[in-house]
Amino acid sequence: MQIQFNTDHNIEGHEGLAAHVTGVVQHALARLSAHITRVEVHLSDENSDKNSHQDKRCMLEARLEGRPPVAVTHHADTLHKAVDGAADKLTRKIDDLLHKLHDQKTRGDALVLPE
Repeated sequence: MQIQFNTDHNIEGHEGLAAHVTGVVQHALARLSAHITRVEVHLSDENSDKNSHQDKRCMLEARLEGRPPVAVTHHADTLHKAVDGAADKLTRKIDDLLHKLHDQKTRGDALVLPE
């Protein structure tokens, strides 16, 4: 599973932050990694230099083998909390999707995924 790290112009994307984010994402998605080819991480500070509650945003987009991308977003007051929340959301979303796909296969139904 490849992890691509991106920040907006308001966030300094230093190696420590990238290592932390990569570790959180890898840990959260470890048991699902066989189904994931790439995860894109997008961090942003929506209010830049203004000090605002829940202005840090983490958007994660996972590319699954043979499936459309799955994306989630989480807002928090710190980048670390935003990454943790987005990683949890993405894990649940992919888990749900894979369960639905498995159920469809075992029943023999065709699954239509939303675009």
